[in-house]
Amino acid sequence: MKKRTIVKRRKTTETDIAVRLNIDGAGKSKIKTRIGFLDHMLELFAFWGLFDLEIQAKGDFKVDKHHTNEDIGIVLGEAFKDALKDKKGIRRIGFASVPMEDVLANVTLDISGRGFFKGISFVTALLLQPADEKDYSFSYVEHFLEALAKKLGMNLNVELKSTNSDLHANLEPVFKALGIALDQATQIDPRRKGIPSTKGVID
Repeated sequence: MKKRTIVKRRKTTETDIAVRLNIDGAGKSKIKTRIGFLDHMLELFAFWGLFDLEIQAKGDFKVDKHHTNEDIGIVLGEAFKDALKDKKGIRRIGFASVPMEDVLANVTLDISGRGFFKGISFVTALLLQPADEKDYSFSYVEHFLEALAKKLGMNLNVELKSTNSDLHANLEPVFKALGIALDQATQIDPRRKGIPSTKGVID
C-alpha cells in the first residue's frame, strides 16, 4: 500500500504553521510549537497512533497562545483529511480507553465528514486546578480538539472519569487514546472495497 503522506502549511497575519504527516508511519515525531505542554501531548498522540508527525509553528505569542493553539488543530485536521483523500477502504470508526492512575479517558470517533466536538464530558465531578493562562489550560485543549475535529470532518467524543485535579494527569491519557482511536479509524480494512458509507461518499 502506498504510504499516505502530506505536507500542509497555513500562514496568516497571526500564525505560520507547517505540518508533515505520514499516517502509515512508526510513531516518530519532531514537534516545535513553542507551547511546551502541547508539544508533549502531540508527541504522545503520534507515538500511540503510529503517525510520523512534524510540526513547526510560529505565532503572535505577544498577544497569547490562543491563535497558535487553534491553528495547529486546523492544519493537523486538514493534513489528515487530505492524506486520506476519498477515504476508500478505511475503517472510519475508532475507539480507545486509556487509564492513568485515577484517570480513565475514553475517546470515540467517526471520520464521517461531519466535524463535531462538543467538549470533554466528565463522568465524575472534577474541579481542575486553576490554570495560569501563561501555561496551557483545559479550555485550550478543547479549542484544539474542536479545530482538529471540524477540519478533519470527524465526530469526536471524549469522556473523562477522574478524581484528579492535575491537568497533565487528565490530558495525557486523552491524547494517547486519541492517537490509538484515530489509528484504528484510518487503517485500511482489506474487506472494504470502497468508501465506508452507504451513501458511497464521505465529504
